[in-house]
Amino acid sequence: MELYQFDEAYVRRLKEGDSSVQRHFFAYFSELVLIKLRSRYLPPHVIDDIRQETFVRVLLTLKKEDGLKSPERLGAFVNSVCNNVLQEHYRVSTRATNLDDVPEPQDQNIDLDRALVSGEAKRQVAEILGQLSERDQRVLRALFLEDKTKDQICREMSIDRDYLRVLLHRAKLQFRQKFMESRFAGSAPT
Repeated sequence: MELYQFDEAYVRRLKEGDSSVQRHFFAYFSELVLIKLRSRYLPPHVIDDIRQETFVRVLLTLKKEDGLKSPERLGAFVNSVCNNVLQEHYRVSTRATNLDDVPEPQDQNIDLDRALVSGEAKRQVAEILGQLSERDQRVLRALFLEDKTKDQICREMSIDRDYLRVLLHRAKLQFRQKFMESRFAGSAPT
């Protein structure tokens, strides 16, 4: 792999959304980040999540006015952001491993069992679930409507408990957001 020399023009074009520069950026750094993360023997889905989070954070920082002060250090910056995301992953997975024996607290914001009591609530839940991605629907249906254990879901989806925790968190957030949107849309004056 040939090392690339980054400059102010490259970073400016990346910030402006130049598609050829963005393709180069993602291709160049995807390979480097992939090499770095594979050496840690992480599962492919975790590598993909860390890589995506790294790119999101780098691009968000670049778009800030005081973002990257030395464009020629873009490579080092991407590497340090990747290191930070990787450390966060290790902290979360270590904490999750230590808490596996502790039962998860029930989500106080949305109680799906209570929402299913009336026919109207069932219709609304089904409608909201239909707006979610297939993966989010699958996770929520399996856990809350089909009463499957987390171990069963992990086996069926070929994922580990840590990743299920992430998927479940994301799915609940999406459901909560759609639920709140539907509540406010339904209470708007006509």
